[in-house]
Amino acid sequence: MGQWVTTMMEQFGYLGIFLMMTLENLFPPIPSEIILPFGGFMTTYSVLTYLGVLAASTLGALIGAMLLYCAGMLLDIAWLEKMIDRYGKVLRLKRADIYKADAWFEKYGYWTVFFCRMVPLLRSLISIPAGMARMNFGIFILLTAVGSIIWNSILIGVGAVLGNNWYRVAAFMDVYSNFVYVFIMVGILFFCIWYIKKRKKENL
Repeated sequence: MGQWVTTMMEQFGYLGIFLMMTLENLFPPIPSEIILPFGGFMTTYSVLTYLGVLAASTLGALIGAMLLYCAGMLLDIAWLEKMIDRYGKVLRLKRADIYKADAWFEKYGYWTVFFCRMVPLLRSLISIPAGMARMNFGIFILLTAVGSIIWNSILIGVGAVLGNNWYRVAAFMDVYSNFVYVFIMVGILFFCIWYIKKRKKENL
């Protein structure tokens, strides 16, 4: 995967970076942890510039996020209500849970979108619930752009500084990603425990 990504970037330059970042948002197994540091490294030996790589990568991230946002809009509340009516008893969910989740995202969703743009895996997936919640599109794009610029600029800059050793960034980010995944899984586990206890109290 990594070899294919770097080959595409070397062959097509800014266009390759743009395409890889768009695909990275739609297909998370393509890691930005390779695209961005290698893009930074390319600025040290090719005609590519730091600002050019940052612009191409950020535009790709925005296009990918917009596509996922639109996909989230297709998963509307009416469809979710039908799923809850059909499978709610099995999943121990009620229609009210949809509205609670929607209210939570409406209250905290802006900050969630911003910070998740700097978290592996979640940086792509967060666009779907944003679309489902019909988050203000202009604000969604703004926060996605700002979060992406921060993430992209750091990894591109580190790749440029490390030069031939740019790949070390990917090794470090693997550790960071694993930590994040464990944190997410623990968070989901605690949420499930809390949710089950809450439901038991409601049924008493």
